[in-house]
Amino acid sequence: MGGVTRQRRVNSNPDPHGCRPEGRMSTSTPTPHWLRARAEAAVASMVVVRSHEIAPLMSAASTFFFILSAYFVVLPLRDEGAISLGLGALPGLFLGSLLLTVLAAPVASLVFSLPSIPKTKALVLIHRFFSVSLLVFFLLWFATKHGSASISQSTEDSSDKPAGWGNHSWFYIVVRISFFLWVALLNLITISSTWARVIDVMDSESGSRLFGFIGAGATLGQLVGSLFAASLAWMGPFLLLLSSILMELAALSSKGICTDANHDSTELPSIGTEQSPNTELGDEISSLVTSPITPSNSQKTKPGILVMFEGFWLIIRSPYLIYISLFLWMSAVVSSFFYFQKVTIVATTISSPAARRRTFALINSFIAVFILAGQLTLTGHILTIAGVTVAICASPLIAASNMVALAVWPTWVAVAVTETIRKVTAYVVTRPGRELLFTVVSQDEKYKAKVCIDVIVQRLGDATAAGIYRFLFSSFEKKTSMVNLYGLPLCFLWLLTAFHLGRLQTNLAKLQAASQPS
Repeated sequence: MGGVTRQRRVNSNPDPHGCRPEGRMSTSTPTPHWLRARAEAAVASMVVVRSHEIAPLMSAASTFFFILSAYFVVLPLRDEGAISLGLGALPGLFLGSLLLTVLAAPVASLVFSLPSIPKTKALVLIHRFFSVSLLVFFLLWFATKHGSASISQSTEDSSDKPAGWGNHSWFYIVVRISFFLWVALLNLITISSTWARVIDVMDSESGSRLFGFIGAGATLGQLVGSLFAASLAWMGPFLLLLSSILMELAALSSKGICTDANHDSTELPSIGTEQSPNTELGDEISSLVTSPITPSNSQKTKPGILVMFEGFWLIIRSPYLIYISLFLWMSAVVSSFFYFQKVTIVATTISSPAARRRTFALINSFIAVFILAGQLTLTGHILTIAGVTVAICASPLIAASNMVALAVWPTWVAVAVTETIRKVTAYVVTRPGRELLFTVVSQDEKYKAKVCIDVIVQRLGDATAAGIYRFLFSSFEKKTSMVNLYGLPLCFLWLLTAFHLGRLQTNLAKLQAASQPS
């Protein structure tokens, strides 16, 4: 086998990851031949895809569509609820989100680690759990009407009083805080878990071709969810019911993210599990991915509840994963700077809660149109031709230029333009490139370490930015233009990390391709 021991993604054992051994889609609900042929032709016209990749590709794209639709339907409701508590509460909410994700990430890792639950079923359970939780929040949110005289009136009042806490009952405050934290957790856990499944099914080469299309499904979900939220803003908490239904549809769609059992594929091994005869190649991979001190298949040595924390251990012993963590942390810090600026301007210029919800939704919709067009037309070409290094270096460059622009021209128009450019770059180019970074690691690292990195490191960056932004915002007498300049050094450090990380991924992908049998 070319000197490197590998784990098969698909083997002769039936249903290894919860998928049917005959591959593709379930035969219990047959699709008309002409409809399937047209769907495949439509997909093939937009992306270079092989026949065995179409079923998991469509399932992945539709899963992300429903997740992002559910998220953006309730996002304006979440942001309005946070504003009603006062702008001063935002940094504390981000810190609380960090603490919640530290507790939740090991639980998600545990679900994927249980040998009795196939990977596909574990993903379905995660989506379904959040679907049910949104129903619970609907009941709680509706009950707060009895905890305050009027939700709309109390929210209106909070816009004039930055502290906000004294205007509401304790029950109202608890529900708003809990909902803000929970929606943030839903976004991170469901998206990270689904991407973990996708990169387990696809490798670096197929990911370069197909991740753009999968991302387009997520963007289309953002667009549809934002339009629903904007047009149905009057529904208020009833949007939670719609979001719950969408999450259940995401659970059903995720069942199809499977490898075709008739098409063999291989995966980069966890270094240290077995001694490779090709020691030169093995040593080179080991120096880039993991520390060769102990086996990474720690599930054999960490029984029971300790498996929950295996993701942290995998990160600590892998320089490559540490670089990814650093890259994502700096990305989160910079993104949060822009988020605080957007929320501050909207809160100080728009007093009506419904108008604020509509404004947030329209901004998200406007950005999603450009992202969707870019993902369908540019992402695959950029990743295939320019490579992962260019992809992940794009966002730091754009962020630095945006900060300079906002410092020179601190207006709402500048904020709208820079926010659009930043997010289009991030989701069309950098985010698919970031997911490619995980295609060259072991399966344990994909399901356990990736969830910890995506969830905890992301929230750690948000909390860090919240503290820094609050300190700088008060120090410079609420001059946002001066605050942005202090983010420039971080952007340059982010760029250097991205360049080095991209080179590492390129080398690992070449080694992985060279180790596969001809």
